[in-house]
Amino acid sequence: MSVDPNLQSSDEIAPRASEATTGEGVSSSVQPARKSIFREYAEAIIVAMLLAFAIRVFVVQAFKIPSGSMIPTLLIGDHILVSKLAYGIQWPSDCKFQVAFPPVNCYASHALIEFGKPQRGDIIVFRFPEDEEKDFIKRIVGLPGDTVQIKNKVVLVNGTALDDKDFTQRIDSGVIDGTINPRDNFGPVTVPSDAYFVMGDNRDQSLDSRFWGFVREEKIRGKAFRIYWSWSGQGQWKEWVRWGRFGKAIQ
Repeated sequence: MSVDPNLQSSDEIAPRASEATTGEGVSSSVQPARKSIFREYAEAIIVAMLLAFAIRVFVVQAFKIPSGSMIPTLLIGDHILVSKLAYGIQWPSDCKFQVAFPPVNCYASHALIEFGKPQRGDIIVFRFPEDEEKDFIKRIVGLPGDTVQIKNKVVLVNGTALDDKDFTQRIDSGVIDGTINPRDNFGPVTVPSDAYFVMGDNRDQSLDSRFWGFVREEKIRGKAFRIYWSWSGQGQWKEWVRWGRFGKAIQ
């Protein structure tokens, strides 16, 4: 029985649409168009910006200390890292878009998963109550429900003197009457259930809860935990960088 050579076997595989047959009967694949260098760089930059934004919002953020309110714990020119995961996984709220980086600025946050509450002695970064475009850093002194009072520079929490000599300084020996200025004599006040009473370690030169009130929990941005760079810029040029503060834990 003869087979017609013009007939194709039913098992023959037809060339794919993406293949073209050459004059020698060999199929070749059509190469996809290569991305332009501009597009490759643009995509890489966008991915990097999104990753940096996610880390900044949910994991860790860097800040610089511009004032001396936390001396001796933190010095002017210290660059610190603040953990956004110290108290839980935070979901930002009250956000506004802006033409800057980051493109979104959020003024509050709420815990999706809570790891714990802020504790007395924690150093926190928060939105300044009187101008939420600014970030402040202070130490927690009063927890929700605590009664805080200051008598002649001595901080009392629930009637007991706070042992703060290891991390504070008082450079002015004078005592100001509470009716004139709340710096040295203040309260007593009771901290609300959703807020904290904070103070600077440089007690005589700190604008804190004695002057503008409590920090609401939703305004806390994170807990300061490490110094990664410290720049003095004063004295001899060899002393401009404070090498001994690199990697120092914040306590």
